[in-house]
Amino acid sequence: MAVKEHTKGRVTIPTDLDVVPETLELLEKWGADAIRDCDGTDYPEELKNVDAKVYSTYYTTRKDNAWAKANPDEIQQMYIMTPFYTAVDEELSIHLMNHLYPDMLKVNDHDDITRWWEVIDRTTGEVVSPELWNYDSDDGDVTIHGAEPFHDYTVSFLAYIMWDPVHMYNAVTNDWKDFEKQITFDVRQPKTHKYSMERLRKFIKDNPHVNVIRYTTFFHQFTLIFDELAREKYVDWYGYSASVSPYILEQFEKEAGYKFRPEYIIDQGYMNNPYRIPSKEFQDFQAFQRREVAKLAKEMVDITHECGKEAMMFLGDHWIGMEPFMDEFKSVGLDAVVGSVGNGATLRLISDIEGVKYTEGRLLPYFFPDTFHEGGDPVKEAKYNWVTARRAILRKPIDRIGYGGYLKLAMQFPEFIDYVESVCDEFRTLYENIKGTTPYCIKKLAVLNCWGKMRAWGNHMVHHAIYHKQNYSYAGVIEALSGAPFDVKFISFDDIRKDPHILDDIDVILNVGDADTAYTGGENWTDEKIVTAVKSFIYNGGGFIGVGEPAGHQYQGHFLQLATVMGVEKETGFTLNVDKYNWEEHDHFIKADCTKEIDFGEGKKSIYALDGAEILVQRDKEVQMAVNEFGRGRCVYISGLPYSFENSRILYRSIIWASHDEENVYKWFSTNFNVEVHAYVKNGKYCVVNNTYEPQNTTVYRGDGSSFNVELEANEIRWYEI
Repeated sequence: MAVKEHTKGRVTIPTDLDVVPETLELLEKWGADAIRDCDGTDYPEELKNVDAKVYSTYYTTRKDNAWAKANPDEIQQMYIMTPFYTAVDEELSIHLMNHLYPDMLKVNDHDDITRWWEVIDRTTGEVVSPELWNYDSDDGDVTIHGAEPFHDYTVSFLAYIMWDPVHMYNAVTNDWKDFEKQITFDVRQPKTHKYSMERLRKFIKDNPHVNVIRYTTFFHQFTLIFDELAREKYVDWYGYSASVSPYILEQFEKEAGYKFRPEYIIDQGYMNNPYRIPSKEFQDFQAFQRREVAKLAKEMVDITHECGKEAMMFLGDHWIGMEPFMDEFKSVGLDAVVGSVGNGATLRLISDIEGVKYTEGRLLPYFFPDTFHEGGDPVKEAKYNWVTARRAILRKPIDRIGYGGYLKLAMQFPEFIDYVESVCDEFRTLYENIKGTTPYCIKKLAVLNCWGKMRAWGNHMVHHAIYHKQNYSYAGVIEALSGAPFDVKFISFDDIRKDPHILDDIDVILNVGDADTAYTGGENWTDEKIVTAVKSFIYNGGGFIGVGEPAGHQYQGHFLQLATVMGVEKETGFTLNVDKYNWEEHDHFIKADCTKEIDFGEGKKSIYALDGAEILVQRDKEVQMAVNEFGRGRCVYISGLPYSFENSRILYRSIIWASHDEENVYKWFSTNFNVEVHAYVKNGKYCVVNNTYEPQNTTVYRGDGSSFNVELEANEIRWYEI
């Protein structure tokens, strides 16, 4: 069935002073209905009366160096830990700014360093008394007196952020010349708070052409630190270490009722990244920040609405504390959220947000010279990005798409301009077909980890969709789920502790990752309340899928705490004395669509099967995939599952098998795993979508089990009436 093309709307484009005719041309060609400025650009006078919504990027924490310089005590700060240094005699000097970019950070010795800094003997874990160390501001060294020879020491200290990390990133990436480094000021502090509200009102009054204030963001930058060569040294998109100051920490102490320690943020140097099992103190701090940031953000949003404008938040840059899946977020009253779409999981990070009127995804590539240069291939990147994002859009659509960067660069690639025109048209068509309905979901899944809904869709994500050899075998599971026909929720161990009945309406639990990380749970599995709730769930008919080292934590004779249920265990050296005889491989429903040797990515070494488990794949007597029945329930073990269309099908079949539903596998189903079927029963429509860059043939099964054959062009999506 052909569906009428919707040729206008739902698209945002960037502009600049030197591309006015091109902006007007693209408004028409792409059917855009909104224009935005970008970092380092200005909005052209000639476009102030254009027939389109105007977004203005608004920086709550920068682009006002006069204020920052006049109020140096209210410049933003972050916690930094030095590298480990080994003492070889009783005196050890540590230079604080080693391997840090000197223009970005400045040591804060203005506030009481004996209260807000910590010197720690990392060999014992003990805090070194401030009486035993001193700081020399002239040479920038902390000197420890009476150090224990051959003990390791670190210094945790506060530093002012003298160059906004995102501004620095943009300047370095684009090789900017002759510009002023923007200093970040702290809106949480009294003088800057009052000034910021007046500054916002003035901005809105001075820019009557602006319809949407695009906040970038409220108010704390995710952790982004550069080394002395201006390379990224440490990145944590979820990092809270740049959301601190003595002013904020004193407030926290009053609310929490206990004394703050730098170590609550520093966390042995791991900075509480999302792989770490969060401490109670760190979770207390996050909750405090969420409440305070939401309160202040609401103040700005209320001013925006009072002045007749829409308030949009960019899910990035200074977004820390604005956790979009937590309850405080809805209280802010935002109209919209926009974020960068790297893959299906980052698309769902945006589209699953509740409490806003609309969501927008900024597609890639960003119009930056790292892609738009002579010999560059932006069309290739755009195709990959769109087809990857489209899977997730078909499950939970964003309301708008857009692009960012410097339009002048993109206009030099006419093939790219033509391809994006087709993307815009296709997006509008699928949006009209699916908005307002929940797509058909075959099963209810719960991804179980320490974070639960707070990190929904962000599992195994260090910095958006960046690849890491150590996690792609796990991130692949989340990516597969982002576009799969399942109702996915993210639950935490604390959720089960509070109410074990949270599992009652779940079909399958997934636990994915390395042992002793926040994503598998570590010592949470020593809590009999957790273990018995999960085992009871499986025994009474539930499904469990473990990937990597699920429930991995050495305790009471097991490394995998669900070994007796999953039917697999890891050889850590402690059971080398035990002979293992279960090595025979079996054919299985889960492997029925496999066309080649299964790709387990990095996989896991030393996994073996217990008696009674059924091995589906073992390599060199190391189990890569196995299944086991426990009571009326079923478990699937997989050593790793990088994202691919074939692996998505393996996960799909694993979920169907684990939930005892093999007989219904041929419902809204494509026999070719490169092609997927999405049904919108309420809207009376379904689509068949080719996820590849070449033509595909498949047999499509409808919801009633009837089928037909179809041939699809590369990337084609075809709509049908039910």
